[in-house]
Amino acid sequence: MEMLNQNKKLKRVPMSAPTLKVAEAIGTLEPSKISCRKSAALALTIVRDGVITGEGPTTKGRIHFSRALDADDAAWCARILTATAVEHQPVSRAEAEALFEIDDAAAERSDEGRFDDLLAKAVVHHAASASGLPVPPRTVALSPETAIESWAPTRAVGVDTEVLEWIARQMRGKRRSNRTLMSLVATIVGAAALPLAQLPNVFDIGM
Repeated sequence: MEMLNQNKKLKRVPMSAPTLKVAEAIGTLEPSKISCRKSAALALTIVRDGVITGEGPTTKGRIHFSRALDADDAAWCARILTATAVEHQPVSRAEAEALFEIDDAAAERSDEGRFDDLLAKAVVHHAASASGLPVPPRTVALSPETAIESWAPTRAVGVDTEVLEWIARQMRGKRRSNRTLMSLVATIVGAAALPLAQLPNVFDIGM
């Protein structure tokens, strides 16, 4: 009877705060739990924290150094961004900013360029949509099998200059430059409006 009472007491012990936080974070990361673009952006910040610290739910089951980004991190980002609830919505500013934060946090890369490809496509998806241009579903636009040139606009009339200024602020002074993104910003505004050769001066970063 005494042993039974002890077992009952053990069952009543709640999870510790750190354990509860980890459980909540894992739940937040699951694509099926993502209900909107805000929750997708939140999930991306958990990936960012894992990249910065080398710890957390996105790093479990493998060796992960701090300030490093690997193929699993890139896969987490792709799953979050293409969750069913947000598949047919344009990438939001908050999601794109979370990706920029991940990019800035990752000093070392071992993902064979997958994250850079995803970042460029997500930012152009947001920029094109914010400029009033049609964009394909995320599962198409962000897929590594889809060439960004197949859907990114070749020229835009009345481009939202605020979006371009936002991209410039995000990219200015970064340790790494995303050549694909820089080239596609030129594509969005059109070569006549902003020649590719002028991009380094506009963004204050090196090609």
